[in-house]
Amino acid sequence: MVETLHTEDYVTIAIYFVVVLAVGLWSTFRPNRGNATGYFLAGKTMHWIPVGASIYASNIGAPMFIGLAGTAAASGLAVTIYEWHAVFFLIALGWIFVPVYISCGAFTMPEYLRKRFGGKRIRMYSSFFALIGYVLFNITIEIYSGAIFLKHILDWNMYLSVVVILAVTAVYTVVGGLASVIYTDTLQSVILVVSATVLFILSMIEVGGWNAMTEKYMNSAANYTLLNQSFYSCGMPREDALHIFRSPKTGDIPWTGALTGLSFLGLYVWCQDQLIVQRTLSAKNMVHAKAGSLFGAVLKITGLLLFVVPGMISRILYPEEIACADPQKCEEFCSNEAGCSNFAYPLLVLRLLPRGLKGLMLAALLAALMSSLTSILNSASAIMTMDIWRQFRKQASQAELMIVGRVTVLILVGISIIWLPILEAVEGGMFWFYMQAIRSYLIPPMCVLFLLAFFWKRLTEQGAFWGLMLSLVVGIVRMALDFTYVAPVCGSGEPDNRPAIVKDIDFLHFAAILAIFSFIAMFVISMFTQPRPERKLRRVTFWTKNDKEEPELSSEDDEEDDREKERKNRGNDDGTEDDGMGSRLRKSCKDWVCGTVEDSKKYLTQEEQQQLRTKMTSLEEKPLYRKLLNIAAIIVAIFTTFLIGFFY
Repeated sequence: MVETLHTEDYVTIAIYFVVVLAVGLWSTFRPNRGNATGYFLAGKTMHWIPVGASIYASNIGAPMFIGLAGTAAASGLAVTIYEWHAVFFLIALGWIFVPVYISCGAFTMPEYLRKRFGGKRIRMYSSFFALIGYVLFNITIEIYSGAIFLKHILDWNMYLSVVVILAVTAVYTVVGGLASVIYTDTLQSVILVVSATVLFILSMIEVGGWNAMTEKYMNSAANYTLLNQSFYSCGMPREDALHIFRSPKTGDIPWTGALTGLSFLGLYVWCQDQLIVQRTLSAKNMVHAKAGSLFGAVLKITGLLLFVVPGMISRILYPEEIACADPQKCEEFCSNEAGCSNFAYPLLVLRLLPRGLKGLMLAALLAALMSSLTSILNSASAIMTMDIWRQFRKQASQAELMIVGRVTVLILVGISIIWLPILEAVEGGMFWFYMQAIRSYLIPPMCVLFLLAFFWKRLTEQGAFWGLMLSLVVGIVRMALDFTYVAPVCGSGEPDNRPAIVKDIDFLHFAAILAIFSFIAMFVISMFTQPRPERKLRRVTFWTKNDKEEPELSSEDDEEDDREKERKNRGNDDGTEDDGMGSRLRKSCKDWVCGTVEDSKKYLTQEEQQQLRTKMTSLEEKPLYRKLLNIAAIIVAIFTTFLIGFFY
């Protein structure tokens, strides 16, 4: 299956790439690039609109177009709960979690854990956990989603296409840091929302409106499925396709799992993952951090109309392809015996939209891919630099940190390209199952760790660490069982001989079970180990976030002295002799790329550092803004609850 683009479409795509690259490079000339705060937190100067747009764009990647719309095509409205769950967690991010992160002055989530528990092993575990997750899961799913679209739909060379996309992405991510990422995310969010809205309107007109859509969807299936529904029963729409809450036993997204296991997964993704939290930490103050997270929550409400409904309409319009149930026919159409629902959104774009708009929508797909990749790469480089590199180079200069961050991005880009042939060899259906379930086996213990760290001061470092280790073993055992016993392909006629523990316990239910196990393990071990003194818990829990004094750190935990020594030595960093115009030009280029051009010989006095520290960790809000934001958050939460109840 190959669709074609026209000259107008290619022109639109070319203009998009030029504009995105221009915006990304423009942002590199902003101030505050020459230090870690400027590079990884955009100088903490961001307005709430780009913060919220970046939160949205960081999550709305290519998998949203491919996976969310594809799942909607296959099973109906239930997948919307993933989007609407996020609304409540983004509100929690701004009102509960970010105040603690800001108050304790953490750059990254592993750094917060270091401040909360002391020692190094939890910080290092969480750092490597995040990095491995970014490489194996986040970057993998983004690259694979874009690759299958470019290769199977447009017949473009997969490697060349991905290399070009990664190259453009890497240029402004490497040079500009988080500021570039947020500004380009804002632009890409506009393109995404506008393009997806246009497609939603045109597709609804094509299908005849909402009522016609719901009626036609329930009968959308390939002709051979309709003629032999007993054999191809899995090719028919689910009876509960128009409901979000589904049976705990037979539902593909059981309501019990959505309320429990999915909540643990969502809480980690939206409130504890560096990828999202980093955006709110870049806000200029607490008001903008809250408003940004709330803006991101509002944008997530649109998921039903922008992704879920178009996926369902694609099945209605192209049932022979999207709703294929015969493994052989699916293989002929999309090279995947497990089904072709993942192509629902791209196929709708290429067959329904007119010339020019088709290119705009393709540009939006590329925007989704690039915005997520930039966010992932910047967050990964922040963790590598601030949480891993500094453990081995405690007195690293700002220039060294900037270079490490940029080199990390380049290495991750290289790994991403190397992953392509591996992913290409993986069966598509198995890959998506793997991506959907893998987080349920690894994330719940980390979520429980953060919850207890925030709300239970008695949690100890030993309890947290060994609770994580025990839970990791349990999660890996379940994961091994899932990949050993694979469900039969739809239409194959093979019996389902999987063990009951795999077949009958949904991955969302398992996520809840694993979270309960993690809680018990951490609680019991903590009760038998020495608690952390109160003086070391200042500003690192929800109950102590407003303490005036900073937490007392032991000598092995204290990095502030090392940073101060480094600042005092910055005047010696610039040792380049002036050998003429050529030397100055080379140095200027090096400084621009490495981010070491600004104030290379200045360092702050101790008093100035304290004033800056106080400003960056301030939770101060104007009473009027605080009230308005509280009212707005309540309205958004109530409206989302109404939507869930309406489509239950």
